[in-house]
This record gives sequence, structure tokens and C-alpha cells, in this order.
Amino acid sequence: MNTTTKYAATALAAALGVTVLAGCGSGDGPAGGASDGSGSQTVTLVSHDSFNASDKVLKAFTEETGYTVKVLKSGDAGAALNQEILTKGSPRGDVFFGVDNTLLSRALDNGLFTAYEAKGLDRVAAGTETDEKHRVTPVDTGDICVNYDKKYFADKKLAPPKTFQDLLKPAYKNLLVTENAASSSPGLGFLLGTIAAEGEDGYEAYWKELKANGVKVVDGWEQAYNEEFSGSAGGRKADADRPLVVSYASSPPVEVLYADPQPKQAPTGVATGTCFRQTEYAGLLTGAKNEAGGKALLDFMIGKAFQEDMPLNMFVNPVVEDAELPALFTEFGESVQTPPTVAPEKITANREQWIQSWQSLVLK
Repeated sequence: MNTTTKYAATALAAALGVTVLAGCGSGDGPAGGASDGSGSQTVTLVSHDSFNASDKVLKAFTEETGYTVKVLKSGDAGAALNQEILTKGSPRGDVFFGVDNTLLSRALDNGLFTAYEAKGLDRVAAGTETDEKHRVTPVDTGDICVNYDKKYFADKKLAPPKTFQDLLKPAYKNLLVTENAASSSPGLGFLLGTIAAEGEDGYEAYWKELKANGVKVVDGWEQAYNEEFSGSAGGRKADADRPLVVSYASSPPVEVLYADPQPKQAPTGVATGTCFRQTEYAGLLTGAKNEAGGKALLDFMIGKAFQEDMPLNMFVNPVVEDAELPALFTEFGESVQTPPTVAPEKITANREQWIQSWQSLVLK
């Protein structure tokens, strides 16, 4: 995510560190390989830890362009973004991937990206392209939602919650764990979801009630999902006792894909009335050494091959309308048609104040 932030559930599968993910280009590809003046056949993608792509699709990029992709993973999305802000003008790579609509204004206000209108933007779904100057390119969407442990609710003969308001009911007291909105992307997304649902005048009262109903706050997604949530494979091993967790609408397919043997039904479900939509972007870093390679990578990331590779590698939704979803993703994932959202400009104007208010209400 993610670490979350890009998409946290990938922490189950993604490797950490600096990795060369495609074979060296032969130099026979399109002239882009050396046309940037640096002579470099490598394009460096800076991202959060949850970035993951198949060798097959990245080798296809190398065959198509002559460039090799090197991925520099830098912690969660917030940490990765902070590092780029500190090194702006002399970036560590050519393209940055993983800034989402909750943090986009910070990146744009700091001048991190050089405008580039990627090829294929006409195929991107309406509503995901929010920067008219094309400083960033939308790559994926993911819905932050409360997940529930199906077995727990079946055993208790209790219907799982469906909405934000349901979470305030006495029946769900001491059942929910969420992430810190000041340090976690899904935690912030959940906070924004409550603001979208309850309004700027109502979210503080909502959180007071949620705190009184026993919500537990932990630092990040990894701890919440794999240590505190009873429905996850990690949570079951840890004897976790919280059957509700803030995660993603696409978390159930993760539980199926990595189970051995794979179950016929996902052990977890999604409370679809508790969702907030994230959109993740990529951008050409200002001062990139391989600008031509960076542009080629942005074009590729909204191409059909990369878009169709994402769902089972990063458990996110494509942004291009002609991309097909794999059967496992559609069978076990949850489609959320119209989740609450908050306009990026409103997030920009109020994010820090909302977080501070949340901290004073919930953490003190």
C-alpha cells in the first residue's frame, strides 16, 4: 500500500529492498534507451514496499523499449514520499509510484514531478485523472474498507456490520482495530471515509462514539491485519481477538490465493458501506537522469499488459477501462460501486487539521 500505502495487502507477497526486476536491455529496442543523453539502459522506479510486478510483464517492457527496470523500495508511501521531498531536484530515481489522493497535494506543492501526458490517458476511467497539468498519471485504485472474520460472526450468530454507523452499535463493542491516521495510509483513508460519510461537522462526534465503543488503534496495517485481526492467516496464528479490521476490499482474494489448500470461499468479508477510494499515481521525477526512460515507463504502466498484471500482484484495480480482471479477483474480491470520497483540494486544505483533531480525540 502497505506497510500499505500503495496497497497494503501486498506485504504478504512483495519482497523488500532494491531489486532489478527485468533482464538487461539488449540495446536493440526503440531509440528511447539512449536518447536521453545519459546513455543509460536502466530506468529506476522509486516506490513504497508494496510495489510488485511479475517478471514476465517487466521483461515485456524491456523487450518493447530496451530499458531495464530497477525498483527502489522505500518503506510505506508516506516515508517514500518524504524521502523524495528531501532529495527533490536530485532524485534517487526517474519515476515515483505510490503517491495517492490523500497525499498528492504534498507531492505537487513540493514540485516533485515534471509534467508529462502519458500515452493512453484516453483509456483511463473518468474521475481518476485529477491533475490537469499531467504532473502525475493515475495507475490504480483501491478501496479501504472494514473487513470482517466470517467465522467469528457465524459462530456468534451475529450479522457483520455494513456501514460506518453500524460500527457504533453495542453489538460491535471492542471488535474493531484500525490504523493510526497520522502514520498509516489505510488509517488516514478510513478517517477520510468517516468525514465523507458523517460530514466535517459530524466526524468528531462519530469518532468520540467509536472510541467509546472500544476501537483499538495500532501503528500500521501490518500489525492491524496480521497480528490483531482474527480473520487473517497471520491473525489466526497470533490468536488475534479482533474480528473487524480496516483493510481493503481486495483483501479477501489475498487470503484465498496464499492459502494452502485454497478454500472455496474467502474466510473474510467486506463491509461495503465503510469504504473510501484511493487512487495511486506515478510521476516523472524532476531532475530524473533518464527522462526518456521514465516517460516510456509511465506509458507502459497504463498499458493493458501492466494494468492486467496488477490485480494478483498488488491487489488493486486497474484504471484503464479495457483491462480484464482475473477470475480469482472478481470471485473473491468485493466490487464497491460508489464509495464515499473527499475532493483532493479539500484534503489539501484540511488534512493536517483533520489528523490533529483525530489524534486529540482518539489517542489522548
